[in-house]
Amino acid sequence: MNPLELAGARPGPAFGVTLDGRAIEALPGQTVAAALWSAGVTSWRTTRGGGSPRGVFCGIGVCFDCLVTVNGRPNQRACLVPVRSGDVILTQEGTGHDGLG
Repeated sequence: MNPLELAGARPGPAFGVTLDGRAIEALPGQTVAAALWSAGVTSWRTTRGGGSPRGVFCGIGVCFDCLVTVNGRPNQRACLVPVRSGDVILTQEGTGHDGLG
């Protein structure tokens, strides 16, 4: 028995999003972080100081380690943002505002 059977979940059909231009499938109800994890991506941000890789740490929006840019909006907490069809997700370096004018 898999975890979906235990919970009785019946997710709808998968839809597409992109991470840095790479096509990824996501399921309704997933957060951005869950969709990235499902695609095998565990790190999508680097720190300002040392460039250390970051992804989900706390999973409840407290630590801010999972910041990502979604549809042009930097500093979105991937563990809290629901993923939507067609989302354009970008990995983030530092504050995420470097490319914004």
